[in-house]
Amino acid sequence: MSCNLKRYSNQQIDAAPLAVFRVLFGVMMIFSIIRFWANGWIEKLYLEPKFHFSFYGFEWVKPLGNYTYLLFIICGLAALFVALGLKYRVAIITFFLSFTYIELMDKTTYLNHYYFISLLSFLMIFLPANAYFSLDSYFKKRSYSKVPKWTIDSIKLLLGIVYFYAGLAKVNSDWLFKAMPLKIWLPSKYDLPFIGENFMQQEWFHFAMSWSGMIYDLSIPFLLLYKRTRLVAFVLVVFFHVFTRVLFPIGMFPFIMIVSTLIFFDAKFHHKVIYVIKKITSMLLPRTQSSGLTTMAIMENFNVKRQKIVLSIIGVFFVIQLLFPFRYLAYPGELFWTEEGYRFSWRVMLMEKMGYTTFTIKNAETGKQFVVDNSDFLTAFQEKQMSFQPDFILEYAHYLGDHFSAQGHKNVQVFAESYVALNGRLSQPFIDSTVDLYKEKESFQHKTWILPFTDDIKGF
Repeated sequence: MSCNLKRYSNQQIDAAPLAVFRVLFGVMMIFSIIRFWANGWIEKLYLEPKFHFSFYGFEWVKPLGNYTYLLFIICGLAALFVALGLKYRVAIITFFLSFTYIELMDKTTYLNHYYFISLLSFLMIFLPANAYFSLDSYFKKRSYSKVPKWTIDSIKLLLGIVYFYAGLAKVNSDWLFKAMPLKIWLPSKYDLPFIGENFMQQEWFHFAMSWSGMIYDLSIPFLLLYKRTRLVAFVLVVFFHVFTRVLFPIGMFPFIMIVSTLIFFDAKFHHKVIYVIKKITSMLLPRTQSSGLTTMAIMENFNVKRQKIVLSIIGVFFVIQLLFPFRYLAYPGELFWTEEGYRFSWRVMLMEKMGYTTFTIKNAETGKQFVVDNSDFLTAFQEKQMSFQPDFILEYAHYLGDHFSAQGHKNVQVFAESYVALNGRLSQPFIDSTVDLYKEKESFQHKTWILPFTDDIKGF
């Protein structure tokens, strides 16, 4: 087996797919940053709120006031340098750090595709994506036509994990046998031309969407791998992501996934893309004299020792990606209810959860108490997310306890009364209202103050 691994690690492949992926990834990230800024979301999500929800262990990551705009500028410029292949290693590290910092500033804005971009940009740090068709190769007068095969395969593997695990997550009784939550969401799209009236209200269509979504996610990585099915698979990718973009406001994610799956096509296709890019840039930019660029067959700077270190890091990275989504098995109770192990596991749009949570501040000695108006501290979006997520509720309870203690209140206790409805079920009590949440500490352990779910959802 070690011989097979060694043989595989030494295999070379055309560098064009990796170069095109770098360019398109950088371009998509530039548009994402511009879109985020243009919509005013920097101010709305990071500057206006009085309080920001933090990821456990990353409480120190906070918005930087007006310097948050500078952070977005740095991230956008890093994406531009990545696309150009200019100072690539510094650029991709800068992009990874700045984008991930943005992602960690407020847990309220968590999305699976933000997590995906952080993982992908981390992986790209270790890939020679500037070996070919880059400004780095232009200025160094040295280009490489071949790169190690694993560099391209690693991107394919990450995409495959995202799709396949999203499909596994859909193998649950609510999604397949109740068409939930699509049965709640789709009827609201009645205003869509033709399909709104004819399909979105039909129960059979809800089930068809649920089952086809599951089958699509589970099968698409394998269909993309094989040449005979690749073109059909890509057509499915485009149709699926465009259709979901029409139905749901999920930003740039569909386009990012469409562009990313081009990595599965062979080198001839990517050379055609490079030819088109060169033709466009030659029309936009003045012609320059030849730089005397030398094309070499392989990445000679990927020496054996360095490759072993890089492959070890990437190996650990993928082991974590394969195992981490299953951490929910370490917790009791229904995953959709407790959400312990829910994030970072490619569970995309699997539940419709609505909650109503109020907080009471009580003096432990005198018994005097009052109810908090959440709108005094949270934006409407933050309050909505807080109302049904236990770690949000706990963090907010501590914020309230600290706030009122600082105001001079004595012997502060914080109690929450919460009711949550999951996937069309009637709402039920969510948090033990007798537990002083101000005394509870955040950890990776099970939160015993979450009340049991009264139903059962089968599946992964």
